[in-house]
Amino acid sequence: MDKFYNRQAELNALQAVSSNLTETKGQLSVMVGRRRVGKTRLLNEAFQRGKTPFLYLFISRKSEASLVAEFAEIIKSELGAKFFQPQSLRDIIDYLLDYTKSAPLTVVIDEFQDIELVNASLFSDIQNLWDSNKRSAMIHLVCCGSLYSMMTKIFKGKDEPLFNRDDRFFKIQPLQPSYLAEVMQDHQQFSAENMLRWWCLSGGIPKYLEWLTRFSAQSEDLFEAVISEFSPLIKEGTHRLVEDFGSEHRVYFDILGAISKGHTSRAKIENFLNMSVGVHLEKLDDVFDVITKKRPISSKENSRDIRYAISDPFLNFWFRFIHANKSAVEMENYDYIRRYISRDFDVYSGLELENLFTAILVESKQFGKIGGFWDAKGHNEIDIVAVNDLDKKVLIAEVKRQQKRYSEAKLIEKAHQLLQKMNLRGYQIEYRGFSLDNLVAVMEEYRTPAK
Repeated sequence: MDKFYNRQAELNALQAVSSNLTETKGQLSVMVGRRRVGKTRLLNEAFQRGKTPFLYLFISRKSEASLVAEFAEIIKSELGAKFFQPQSLRDIIDYLLDYTKSAPLTVVIDEFQDIELVNASLFSDIQNLWDSNKRSAMIHLVCCGSLYSMMTKIFKGKDEPLFNRDDRFFKIQPLQPSYLAEVMQDHQQFSAENMLRWWCLSGGIPKYLEWLTRFSAQSEDLFEAVISEFSPLIKEGTHRLVEDFGSEHRVYFDILGAISKGHTSRAKIENFLNMSVGVHLEKLDDVFDVITKKRPISSKENSRDIRYAISDPFLNFWFRFIHANKSAVEMENYDYIRRYISRDFDVYSGLELENLFTAILVESKQFGKIGGFWDAKGHNEIDIVAVNDLDKKVLIAEVKRQQKRYSEAKLIEKAHQLLQKMNLRGYQIEYRGFSLDNLVAVMEEYRTPAK
């Protein structure tokens, strides 16, 4: 998947900053996005071929002395600083700010939030150096990180040294459904059934799409290639999360495993695991950005009627089918896991189909609010409610794998309580059945944002 999809607005903004440093002087951009979402690729695309030189520094979790030695070598090699002998990361930042007083430079510091683990006082050092030098240094400093809450706290927390020092803040999201479809069309893989499979296995994350394009070229049966000893997806959940979760990773994995199996309320998770999980759920949501809270669309922000969902479709799949069978993974019994998927995937992907249709509606930019509905007893569930208050329109949709299983009469009956709660008098209400049978048509219908 060498073609670069989407990201044009971010690309243009980043390139514009770096090409104008002689005029603007010091500029600080912050970029956040979950691991594998394509931040490094975007930065390479933006800066590799530009006129302004580009330096990439990665904060790996090792000692400060090791990082200083590594960065000094990069600086000597890239900037020709033969006699540069830094003693600390502060010296590295100081040198780069001084260097850029005579030559423009783009500097990317990746996994910036991990400075906290290497030397937390460096944030104050960077603030002092930045405030003293940014008006004379021709530097575009890009601080990039994968933990959204930590990066937000570093730059938006009132008591933090770097509070409001950023000039722009990019949140890089997975590719939306139309770009996922474009990737699939470019590789002759597009169909409604395949679209759902690729959504479940990638959630629009570019790295996973890259793997899927490779797998689909190797084998007609996608799961034959995905679930095998040579597949990077088998260990991917562990690689992505263990480092962030640290010593408590087993508890977090158990909670995510429970959610992936359909235990979506706190009470059900605690009952399933026989332990208290309140603090861990808050951290999974606020700190790690791995789960989202869902409330009925009619409820208030402080409502306690909460269901939890794993934000990333790939991680949801990984916990449901791979982590749940870790004994089979240990024994390399991949045939067993494929049979397990074959048995349960239709039911599982039917639930994920709701998320795919929701993502299609979000991408259309036609609605101000999108969610689901269920009553106080958890009954009268409605899959998708999308509200456009400007044009006074509401879309109420039921999602099924097959269109023949949709009943408009039943949906209207279920929606009665919702309409009472939401006070939608005067709104035009549209009832729809979404399914694999009309997925392609619905994508086409919502492709062009309403004017």
